[in-house]
Amino acid sequence: MKLESYLREQGVEFQQDSHSKTYTAQALAHAEHVTGYMVAKPVIVKTSSGFTMCVVPAPKQLDLERVAEVLNASNIRLATEQEMADLFPDCEVGAEPPVGKLYGLQTLMDAQLEEDEYLFMQAGSHTQAIKVKREDWQRLCNPQVANITLA
Repeated sequence: MKLESYLREQGVEFQQDSHSKTYTAQALAHAEHVTGYMVAKPVIVKTSSGFTMCVVPAPKQLDLERVAEVLNASNIRLATEQEMADLFPDCEVGAEPPVGKLYGLQTLMDAQLEEDEYLFMQAGSHTQAIKVKREDWQRLCNPQVANITLA
């Protein structure tokens, strides 16, 4: 898989795990027996200047108004399923890894994720997960950090 190859190329230690099919970030947390706050959920938004990957804890909901402020964007919307399929051709729709750099996307990270030592994430399929140190993930993605979830 593209994510695993990228992590290896970058010298990042990670653990890979197989689990039963999960279709939500919260279900992934349940399958991995961790709190949803340790699962990095990517949400793709589109603005007039292109797509941005927003990464939030699984139980949280993206605040589009706040993201628009942070990105200084006047119009913003969630990416469509077709746009997701086009952006992540090597992934099952809904199982995209939260590594924007791997797909040429700017990454915006919710500040709450900085509280975790490890992050869990989908690895491109609904049955594969990756566990990585948050600081390694953050170094790879070089995300802009802001409070981007609803209270």
